[in-house]
Amino acid sequence: MKDKEHIEAVGDHHFSANIKTPLRADAFEKSDDEKIENIQHHFKMIMQEMGLDVTDDSLSGTPYRFAKMYIKELFYGLNPANKPKLSTFDNTYGYKKMLVEQHINIDSSCEHHFLPIVGHAHIGYIPTKKVIGLSKINRLVDYYAHRPQVQERLAVQILNDLQDVLETKDVIIIINAKHLCVSSRGIKDQNSYTTTLEYGGCFSKRATRNEFLNIVGEQKL
Repeated sequence: MKDKEHIEAVGDHHFSANIKTPLRADAFEKSDDEKIENIQHHFKMIMQEMGLDVTDDSLSGTPYRFAKMYIKELFYGLNPANKPKLSTFDNTYGYKKMLVEQHINIDSSCEHHFLPIVGHAHIGYIPTKKVIGLSKINRLVDYYAHRPQVQERLAVQILNDLQDVLETKDVIIIINAKHLCVSSRGIKDQNSYTTTLEYGGCFSKRATRNEFLNIVGEQKL
């Protein structure tokens, strides 16, 4: 096992070099019900280790509620079976200007402490052959957010999928998010938030990138 100082350092850096979420090969061999039952057992042990009386009426159902929340609510984005179908349509209008979807909710969890990451994503693209239904962008963000994450990876995963389905590199995403692992532990900074920006294609040009940033009200780069 890695030494405690290294573990703390990695957690405080809030950074991962992996583009793909690290998953075991057997990640989905067990059913959701089996996982909930196992997590329920282990979290009950954690509560008991903390000195809590799990026979109390208020606490007795907490291990189950916790396990169900993890599998069904917070981390359903781990399972590729839950990935939304990204329906696209032919760009019959020949639209070549920027399309922007703003203030998409980010409701995720830090993979280093399993504490909430909350904020918004703004996504833009310039169509070529394909366009995508706007709600599909929101659903894709929601899917990748609902797994243990680091913000950089979240942005890249969303960007890569949109580039693939839209058959263009001309996609940009900016995420502004507050990390409770910063605000409620460690430095306990209540006011700071993190911004990540990922883009490709024509958004590598400063003028095009700044047009997007101007639309979403961000500082020009």
